[in-house]
Amino acid sequence: MPGEEVDRTKRATLRRFAAFGAAGSLARLADGDEKDDTGETSSDARDGIAGYVAATPGAHFSKVRDDLSLGTGETQYHIEKLVDAGAIESRRDGDYRRYFPAKRFSPFEQRALGYLRRDTARGMVLALLETPDVSASELADHLGVSRPTVSKYASELESAGVLSRTDGYALRRPETLLVLLVRYADSFNEDTAAFAANADDLVQFDP
Repeated sequence: MPGEEVDRTKRATLRRFAAFGAAGSLARLADGDEKDDTGETSSDARDGIAGYVAATPGAHFSKVRDDLSLGTGETQYHIEKLVDAGAIESRRDGDYRRYFPAKRFSPFEQRALGYLRRDTARGMVLALLETPDVSASELADHLGVSRPTVSKYASELESAGVLSRTDGYALRRPETLLVLLVRYADSFNEDTAAFAANADDLVQFDP
């Protein structure tokens, strides 16, 4: 039946991310294995969230909830337990609260990941990594957005310490941005995955 198929898919997704978390230090954080009427346990949900955050750092609350097919109250409950346990931490980013594995990312990396989770900002960073001298108008054409949109995100990225607008647009700490994009490419989109596959061309080795 359709409902049963949804439940099976949900449990499979939770357990897949729980297995990811189990490979690190975020495993088995639920206090008990009580089951609900779908057969899902607290540890399934909580370990699933922990694993998801480890694989998708910078995800906001709604994305965690929707990608794991959890309810709002359920997600809030387990996230609070994970925060209290010191397994994950959050950072306010405009209208969003974004989640990260605890003590794994610097403030700059957290800010950067927050913007890399936004399509236009990520597209600008990718374009600037590939073509550092690209202009604002070229960025707008490349991304299919208006010049004011590019200017808006450029201002926000500058305030976050990710971009300099002193002489055109220049990324700050481009090596760090490149590492984040490559390491978590599959958690962004296909364009980022394709970029990551060719990222070796952007890395300069200086022995």
